[in-house]
Amino acid sequence: MAQTTFSVRMDTEIKKQLDDFCANVGMNTTTAFNLFARAVLREKRLPFEVTTETDYFYSESNLTHLRRGVAALNSGNGVEHDIIEVFE
Repeated sequence: MAQTTFSVRMDTEIKKQLDDFCANVGMNTTTAFNLFARAVLREKRLPFEVTTETDYFYSESNLTHLRRGVAALNSGNGVEHDIIEVFE
C-alpha cells in the first residue's frame, strides 16, 4: 500500500497532551490518526458527537467548585452528610 504524508496544525499543548495519551495507551500519534481515519470511513461519519451544546459539568466554574470540595475533603475540612434513602 502506498503511503503519503498528512500535515496537521494544532496547538502545541494539545499536541503534547495527545502524544502523551497515545504513548500511555501504547501507540503513537500517527497510529491514532490512522484509527480515526479508518473509523470515519467505516462509519461514514465522525466517530463522536459534534454539538454546540455546552456540558456545564465541565464548565470552569463547576470544575473550580469541585476542586474546592476535593481540597476541603483532602484537608479534613469536608462536611459529612447522612445518606438519604429515596423509596419509590
